[in-house]
Amino acid sequence: MGFGQGVSGLNAAASNLDVIGNNIANANTVGYKQSAAQFADVYAGTKIGLGVRVNSVVQSFNQGNIEASGRSLDVAITNGNGFFRLTSPEGAVYYSRNGQFQRQEDGRITNMQGLQVTGYPAGVAGGAGVQPQPLVISNAQMEPRATSSITAKFQLDSRATVPTQAFASSAGSPPTSNMFNYSTAINVYDSLGNKQQLMAYFAKVADSAVAPVHPTVAGGTDWQMYVTDVNGNAVGGAPVTLAFDNAGALQSPAAGAVTLTQPAVNGAQAMAMKLDLSGTTQFGADNDVKQLSQNGYTSGSLLGFSVNGDGTITGSYSNEQTKPLGQIVMAAFGNVEGLKPEGDNVWSATGASGQPLVGVAGGSMGTLRSNAVEASNVDLSGQLVNLIVAQRNYQANAQTIKAQDTVMQTLVNL
Repeated sequence: MGFGQGVSGLNAAASNLDVIGNNIANANTVGYKQSAAQFADVYAGTKIGLGVRVNSVVQSFNQGNIEASGRSLDVAITNGNGFFRLTSPEGAVYYSRNGQFQRQEDGRITNMQGLQVTGYPAGVAGGAGVQPQPLVISNAQMEPRATSSITAKFQLDSRATVPTQAFASSAGSPPTSNMFNYSTAINVYDSLGNKQQLMAYFAKVADSAVAPVHPTVAGGTDWQMYVTDVNGNAVGGAPVTLAFDNAGALQSPAAGAVTLTQPAVNGAQAMAMKLDLSGTTQFGADNDVKQLSQNGYTSGSLLGFSVNGDGTITGSYSNEQTKPLGQIVMAAFGNVEGLKPEGDNVWSATGASGQPLVGVAGGSMGTLRSNAVEASNVDLSGQLVNLIVAQRNYQANAQTIKAQDTVMQTLVNL
């Protein structure tokens, strides 16, 4: 008789207790995946077994609960089997489900252990041999954008009378109120991001049978739209004749037919702005602006950023604009149980796991959710039950050794 079976049982039960204890210890570890010990019996040319051994320890990669965190750089992977792809400063590649990231002073995005999050820089699409690289969020100013288009819709009062004096404007001598029926400001930006204010004046045109003939549309009404800069200088491309039919609908100019121009000043480029007045009306109602927008903006400082569902990092700037700053990549494996745990919530690829399939969020890899983390998938109540079972198993194996010892003592006493 021997003690091998009982000793092997004690060792196996102790290993099982270690696995269960590790699961319980990591019940609150973000991105942790619980493990389970698997056992195998031991035989050596006999029908009487020689005990048990730990065959392997496998992890369950079922998704944990998604919990809100309130941090813009906390990112959870939802409804998928993807992993974040991280690199060390030495170039080693690791994979993780823990999306607790932070931005370093030099703009790099890392996890709490300093591993760098990889992805594609802004403007770079993945595929076609493009390799992921450590992402960097730059503090550089957003470049300004010169206004190139203006979209405006006005309501002009059909009850208005023709101004008593012809419109006139020059530097330092703006028009007077008896030269127009309605005016409004239009803000635009030059190539350096400087705001420029233009003034639009609307004057109803008297009917005329001699050139120039008014109204342009038979039975309708014409208005003149004059545009000046803040000093009163006329803007190139103005005045513009607005022709309405007898239903109050704008018939001309057509969309995109008007271009306003400004000369180069103070080091900025000359400006050319397409003016779209589609939807402007002339009804028996007060003069009013229904829509006024333009596509220019000044420069801006980075205020914050967020991660979209496809992994795109979007920056918010002080000029009320946003722009993409990069895209986080993800990786998937043919056999996730073949990954090697490296500690610090990361795994490395092995021959058993297969080569990583790198892509962006979506499909089977899952989508990303900002301001959230994936909690540990440890079933704490189940682990406590397993702990009781493992303890009983350890006690039972100790009893077999005790029984063997009693029998041995009996034989010695013969």
